[in-house]
Amino acid sequence: MERTIKLTLEYDGAAYHGWQRQGERPTVQGEVEKALARMTGASVTVHGSGRTDAGVHALAQVAHFRLETRLSPAEFLRGLNSLLPFDISVTHCEEAAPDFHARKSALGKTYAYHVLNAPVRSALGRRYAWHVPRPLDLSAMREAARRLVGTHDFAAFEGAGSPRAHTVRTVTAADFSRTGDLLVFSVSADGFLRCMVRNMAGTLVFAGLGKIAPEEVTEILASRDRRRAGPTAPPQGLFLVEVRYRLV
Repeated sequence: MERTIKLTLEYDGAAYHGWQRQGERPTVQGEVEKALARMTGASVTVHGSGRTDAGVHALAQVAHFRLETRLSPAEFLRGLNSLLPFDISVTHCEEAAPDFHARKSALGKTYAYHVLNAPVRSALGRRYAWHVPRPLDLSAMREAARRLVGTHDFAAFEGAGSPRAHTVRTVTAADFSRTGDLLVFSVSADGFLRCMVRNMAGTLVFAGLGKIAPEEVTEILASRDRRRAGPTAPPQGLFLVEVRYRLV
């Protein structure tokens, strides 16, 4: 009988062209599917909770696959981690309900965007944060972030090339925090548009630099015009932190 296996994955996205399989280009989905093929001898399609762009990282990406197998979740966990590259790790594996779908069953997600706000760039942290050397006004960034909370049309923060049926999303939390030189933008929502978090982060950094006033975020949302918002922040600062599902 076919079973549904749910995976939680952690990965460093620096070496990959995102999550989704792209021909011969290295992707996280492609690496997991290759490992499963070696384990099972079957061609297995792995469905993720959503795409992450090239260079974006995940602390807890969720995926699933369906397969007729006698292997236990513990055996999949051990086997996949022995076959996957060292920058991809399966942190949890379990059998899910037959109707579970990593993307369609998701209720919401949380992302974090890291900004290194220091005069000198970091050699070791270059793959995990956006280096902004000029001083940033954290209070202005937090005020701007608060204006993103709620149900809005986020067309002004959508990346090009990914049309959706609609661009309305509900952001339940958005805030910036600082620990030393590291600023972290954390945002939770019922769903995200393409490049939405990176476009938000770029806009909030503009607020921190004094290039826009925090209250302008409300006007940017109302405009639905991508040109009104700030730049797209680089991918290396973005982490998928959590995917939420209904508790059963």
